[in-house]
Amino acid sequence: MIAGYAQNGYFDEALKLFQRMQLTKVKPNAETFPSVLPACANLAALEPGKVLHLYIIKSGFESDVFVGSTLIDMYAKCSSIGDASKVFDGMSTRNVVSWNAMIAAYAIHGCGKQALDLFEQMKHSDTSPNQVTFVGVLSACCHAGLVSEGRQYFNSMSVDYHITPVMEHYCCMVDLLGRTGCLDEAHDFINKMPIEPDTAVWQSLLGACRTHANVDLGEKVAERLSNVGLPF
Repeated sequence: MIAGYAQNGYFDEALKLFQRMQLTKVKPNAETFPSVLPACANLAALEPGKVLHLYIIKSGFESDVFVGSTLIDMYAKCSSIGDASKVFDGMSTRNVVSWNAMIAAYAIHGCGKQALDLFEQMKHSDTSPNQVTFVGVLSACCHAGLVSEGRQYFNSMSVDYHITPVMEHYCCMVDLLGRTGCLDEAHDFINKMPIEPDTAVWQSLLGACRTHANVDLGEKVAERLSNVGLPF
């Protein structure tokens, strides 16, 4: 029931139902917490999340790798990056979800160097990166304005890890190039994409054209969006 509420966006109800559950003799298990923690994350409810963390420790589920990964995500979305880092550092076992959660946490909070340092640690662990990992890595480069590093990691995906880039990766690269003023390169990058760019990709470039006052390219992008019936 808690999972059903959380999965359908009824986060208040999920949290309240868990609180009611605590008043009964029914004990939560390792599957309960990954349903309740996202509710705290989406409500940015840090204090209830911390209370839940204490309950997890007392219940003996802190060592569960999936619970730990969900805790990292919860703290990150509640803007408590320090607590997220403490959870990650305290994990005795990590999987790709754990690494991805912490890399993404650093990325969304603008801690590009920490995200990339963590990725380098991951490379020397027994966990291989996946598509989600590189979304976090490229996002970190984007927020930190690390163009050369972004190019390197994007190329490394297919060359070193045989991971085929998907739309999210292309969007990150266009955003990175656009934010740093490499507008012509971003435009050329889009035109060479092996998959059809979606609205988000073109709108990212259009936004960058506005930011950097590149009227000529902005008009071309707007015309392209208009021709295919996409909003801009």
